[in-house]
Amino acid sequence: MAQKTIVELIDDLDGTTADESVTFGLDGVEYAIDLSSDNATRLRDSLAPFVAGARRAGGRKQRATSRTAVKAGGDREQNQAIREWARQEGHEVSERGRIPQSLLLKFQEAHGS
Repeated sequence: MAQKTIVELIDDLDGTTADESVTFGLDGVEYAIDLSSDNATRLRDSLAPFVAGARRAGGRKQRATSRTAVKAGGDREQNQAIREWARQEGHEVSERGRIPQSLLLKFQEAHGS
């Protein structure tokens, strides 16, 4: 019997389908939250006045545009290609199971997706 497991990112605020994972820091603690495009925009808009008045303490130099998350649980060939790429890049990734979101984003960035 064949099985197909589908992983869907869910918005941590309202339970709808999430479009991206957003990371941010406060008081030395890093947070990650899965959000829909609308909620991600609301978060960024809410933080914008504070970011504008702040000084950079580290992290990324710039963020060109909002990146959408790669949908986990895609087709088998795509997942195999991601795993092979990750191993070639020196990352440890299991033969089966969920591919970490951080690797999905790195793959997407490396392949211009």
